[in-house]
Amino acid sequence: ILNYDIMARFRRRTCIILLLFILFICSIMMALKTLRPDRAGFGDPFGLGLLPELQQRTVLLDSKQNFLNRAQGDTVTRVSNLHSIAVNTMKASMSPVKKLEEELSSPNYNFHIFYYTWYGNPQFDGKYIHWNHPLLPHWDPKIANNYPKGRHNPPEDIGANFYPELGSYSSKDPTVIEAHMKQMRSASTGVIVLSWYPPGMADENGEPTDDMVPVVLDYAHKYNLKVTFHIEPYKDRDDRSMYHNVKYIVDKYGSHPAFYRHKTSTGRLLPMFYVYDSYVTIPEIWANLLTVSGSQSIRNTPYDALFIALLVEERHKHDIHRSGFDGMYTYFATNGFSYGSSHHNWASLKAFCDSNNLMFIPSVGPGYIDTSIRPWNNHNTRNRVNGKYYETAFSAALLVRPEIISITSFNEWHEGTQIEKAVPKRTGQVVYLDYKPHKPNVYLELTQKWSEKYRKEQEQWLM
Repeated sequence: ILNYDIMARFRRRTCIILLLFILFICSIMMALKTLRPDRAGFGDPFGLGLLPELQQRTVLLDSKQNFLNRAQGDTVTRVSNLHSIAVNTMKASMSPVKKLEEELSSPNYNFHIFYYTWYGNPQFDGKYIHWNHPLLPHWDPKIANNYPKGRHNPPEDIGANFYPELGSYSSKDPTVIEAHMKQMRSASTGVIVLSWYPPGMADENGEPTDDMVPVVLDYAHKYNLKVTFHIEPYKDRDDRSMYHNVKYIVDKYGSHPAFYRHKTSTGRLLPMFYVYDSYVTIPEIWANLLTVSGSQSIRNTPYDALFIALLVEERHKHDIHRSGFDGMYTYFATNGFSYGSSHHNWASLKAFCDSNNLMFIPSVGPGYIDTSIRPWNNHNTRNRVNGKYYETAFSAALLVRPEIISITSFNEWHEGTQIEKAVPKRTGQVVYLDYKPHKPNVYLELTQKWSEKYRKEQEQWLM
């Protein structure tokens, strides 16, 4: 009888353990099933739905190859086809983006980020543009003789101290534009400040890029981003040419849903224009355009806007006020390089702006290094300190409670201010800097973190 009882208990225990084991296996299978994409068929890569970036690149591959084939034609044909190709690419990838939209942080339209579309490569532009930047000589010939001359030789040798994850890309490549928009959106920025020259004009190392604006606007809209313009110091820029520039931009791009308009304290919705190197033009010329009584006044016309001047020296604040500008920004990512870029001066600049009804837009950056194109300028290098420099700049900006914060930059690779993804790379004698020990997206994540912090603190300011 004793043996029978022992055997009976043993069988019950065995049955219970077996039942629990079966339940455990079933729960594991159910959990794995939930991870598998609903639409994944036999042979589909398992877990592809968990990698939206990979999924998107797969969708875009055919469109990119078609574009590469067409790019072998002449430049005029490539430019005319760019917009239609981009539109087709966007349509092909709209489905994964809807899913991606749910995963991305909401855009912060008070975070503005400087963006450059001046890069080119042979596949899309017939040659390298900007990646092959020349080494700029020092203005003192005695010092210049101590440094190398020439220009960079992409793709292994580029005019930057860091190396992009996307390689020596073309700004015209729709897949590159798509990747950039997704990165900026993931960083919770909201407004792209697009470097802009009038049609047919460019910087001395580049090519005209105005034809790219419609494509940038379309992709920005796809990611719920807005676009404003960073008007560069082209030849003979003055009150008359600026009036025509603003009219051209508003007439051509102002009806696009991604065109940025800022809501003022009086409730008006106005375009915004950042004006780089505004100080090279005297206040009297600017006043012709920006004051109500000016001879070329744009005020109270359909082209009225908010004009933001670059402040470098302290005296510029008075010139900006006299000129009729609506605000000022500091641009440079080098704390201590100029009066405007020095964090400890931001409180007094904000106080000046508040007392004169001006906007103060401090510019924060992750660091600065331009020795790849200015080998003699190492004294202006600002080490990133694994992200601490960037966070210090954000902290200083939040202290003055600005209405807008600008970020220098998304992809100014020549000056090492980019927050775009960068990767470790070593080629021959060149060893590029990188973001280690962090991942390539660390500065996007830091931007997103401070965007959320800014939002929360702004709610407190307004209470």
